[in-house]
Amino acid sequence: MTDFPILEFDPEHNAIINPRPPRPEEALPPHGVLCFFQDVLKTLVAEGKLRLRFHLSSELGPNPVYELVGQEPPMFVYHPGLGAPLAAGFLDEVIAFGGRRMIACGGSGVLDGSHDVGHIFIIETAVRDEGTSYQYIAPSREISASPRAVAALAAVLEEHQVPVHKVKSWTTDCFYRETPLRRNRRAAEGCEIVEMEAAAFFAVSQFRGVEFGELVYAGDVVIPGEWDGRKWQSRGEIRQALFWLAVKACSRL
Repeated sequence: MTDFPILEFDPEHNAIINPRPPRPEEALPPHGVLCFFQDVLKTLVAEGKLRLRFHLSSELGPNPVYELVGQEPPMFVYHPGLGAPLAAGFLDEVIAFGGRRMIACGGSGVLDGSHDVGHIFIIETAVRDEGTSYQYIAPSREISASPRAVAALAAVLEEHQVPVHKVKSWTTDCFYRETPLRRNRRAAEGCEIVEMEAAAFFAVSQFRGVEFGELVYAGDVVIPGEWDGRKWQSRGEIRQALFWLAVKACSRL
């Protein structure tokens, strides 16, 4: 026993509830992209580039899992949900259904206002300031993405003449508790961005023995007294480009 339940890590793989085996229509190829951009997914569906396979489910309602039409190697695509608990649960399910080599693409806040909206980051490590990762991996301050996934992302960015910027992220559960003190502490230890899922993604993937990486673009500025949303969610061209970079990197794994 420890003083804090979140630190009581149990490495047992057989939990009381486990991701169920897939039905035949749910069996997935090894490669997959987790896309946080609903606007991109809707556009790809309308263009006939995504074909519905089945739905994941939660009390939020059905969450579609698609196949990317004409892609080699075959690839599934889905929205991972928001926040570490839901994103980790969905990831655990698609791993049970066959996912083995995955890349996520999303957005992040930046802790340094010098990064313009759309600046692309490869998340290499994440500070575990959330709760979900501690259920999958023994306590530590940081956790890393798959080195193979980071290398694949870097290679694709280089090929497309996009600067390769590998960062440490601050993964936190609660955007309304990003206080000046906590933001300054994270910046002081080298975090350049803030988001809500990376540490959990990396923990689930390590626990289940799969490859996982994440690519994000700079969104709002998270600086005390200077918060600026910068209309980051309206950057459709950047979001489309990030999705296809993720696809290309995933195909290399």
